[in-house]
Amino acid sequence: MKRWYGKLLGLLAGAALLRFNPLLGALIGLLIGHAFDTDWFRLRRDNPYAVLGLSADASDAEVDQAYRRLISQYHPDRLSNVAIDLRKQAEAKAREINGAYDRIKAQRKRS
Repeated sequence: MKRWYGKLLGLLAGAALLRFNPLLGALIGLLIGHAFDTDWFRLRRDNPYAVLGLSADASDAEVDQAYRRLISQYHPDRLSNVAIDLRKQAEAKAREINGAYDRIKAQRKRS
């Protein structure tokens, strides 16, 4: 997703807020706007595609393939013979993967 409006708003707001040096303000605003446009401030759990190791422009087949690969790797039933701590970590990771997959499917169904 190529966004540009954060840069523009940052540029204008920075120039307006730093009236004593509008060029410096515009530069700072441009940098902050770029950070927002590229989602530097979002957490990984906010992006279900990052959980599956994909970008937002991945096809449905790629999403399904990544989900199957990860869930087969972290499914708790596969790790029944390991230590309890590792099994709990695998259960947490499997919940995270399932949640990300469900969110992607719901988003794509809405669109």
